[in-house]
Amino acid sequence: MSGTLNDKDWEDLLGSIADQQSTCTPIIGAGTCAGTLPLASQIAQEWADEHDYPLADATDLARVAQFLAIDRHDMFPRDEIRKRFEEVAPPDFSQPDEPHSVLADLKLPIYITTNYDDFMMKALEDRGRNPKRELCRWNDYPKLVGEKSVFDDPEYKPTPEEPVVFHLHGHTGLPQTMVLTEGDYLDFLIRFARDDDLLPSHIRMALMAGPLLFIGYSLADWNFRVILRGLRGQVRAEIQYPAIAVQLPPDRLSGEEMEQAQGYLDQYLGTIGKIRKVHYYWGEARQFARELRERWEARCHESR
Repeated sequence: MSGTLNDKDWEDLLGSIADQQSTCTPIIGAGTCAGTLPLASQIAQEWADEHDYPLADATDLARVAQFLAIDRHDMFPRDEIRKRFEEVAPPDFSQPDEPHSVLADLKLPIYITTNYDDFMMKALEDRGRNPKRELCRWNDYPKLVGEKSVFDDPEYKPTPEEPVVFHLHGHTGLPQTMVLTEGDYLDFLIRFARDDDLLPSHIRMALMAGPLLFIGYSLADWNFRVILRGLRGQVRAEIQYPAIAVQLPPDRLSGEEMEQAQGYLDQYLGTIGKIRKVHYYWGEARQFARELRERWEARCHESR
């Protein structure tokens, strides 16, 4: 089941992308890297086999990574992810359905990602932009505390020409920032819920001042669940904007079960202060990206 956005939903999304005052903010998940990076479940299973993981949930990366952090040391799973990602070439940004390049072509000022890779940065650079990278300061590792923020410059404001890519769950360039183990997710969520100043003001404003586009997540994704819970405390606004959730369809679900899954998302997203209406696109990120590009280019052509 896919393509559940109607023409009005698409018109609203494209309008929000074009609107500089309340522009759409994408929140980018692992599904955008499908076909380029291995699946989290695949990495987890390989680690479980290699390191004799003793439990049954061997495809749960957060839990297997937690085991390795205890069995070896805290940085071991982070370093393993970093080395693995460094060996992978970036996607082909010339492909019309490559999600990062499609998002880069929208010329947005802020991109939020829970991915550890730098594909969004590279896609923006490929399109001639001058992107800045910012990391979420969710822990007190000395290297993270000492890392200079792009927002330390009072003159800097994210623009389509100089956008910011905000890594909510860390980046391989500074492995200490990666939210990877089960303990990391719990610590991140606690900090996210308690610290109203955890998000820079520009990022918080983007989350409050326009629609959100969740792309590349599934219902079972740890990142997706943590974001939804964390946003409850971080996002407060009197004006409610809609959200677009591009969701990988759960395998082997009947029509009735799909409706229940959508109800689950409605319940979660409905608890976030600014979101009152959620539109769903059940399908892969590339499938959505292809249709988004086609509709966006058609809209731009009509407005000339």
